Amino acid sequence: MSVVIVGGHERMERIYKNTGKKYGCKVKVFTKMQRDFHKRIGNPDYIVVFTDVISHKLVDVTLRISKKKNIPNLRLHNSSLKTLEKVLQQIIVN
Repeated sequence: MSVVIVGGHERMERIYKNTGKKYGCKVKVFTKMQRDFHKRIGNPDYIVVFTDVISHKLVDVTLRISKKKNIPNLRLHNSSLKTLEKVLQQIIVN
């Protein structure tokens, strides 16, 4: 299963990836807007958006990509490790 995380803190990037591995997920993390963002996202199974530390523009672009590619997305206001673990548990159950 692949998950793209948009947002969060740069210093937590490695922790997000390791947590994803723990739950059997391949994780890509984008903490900032990047060139060719729509191409770099690829076709993951889920997109998790941490809205507390990213720009409105990045949230809008991510949601447009999610809608266009028909990828389920989860918007969360808290970018903590506990929040990510809860989300990954929900994703695995579904």
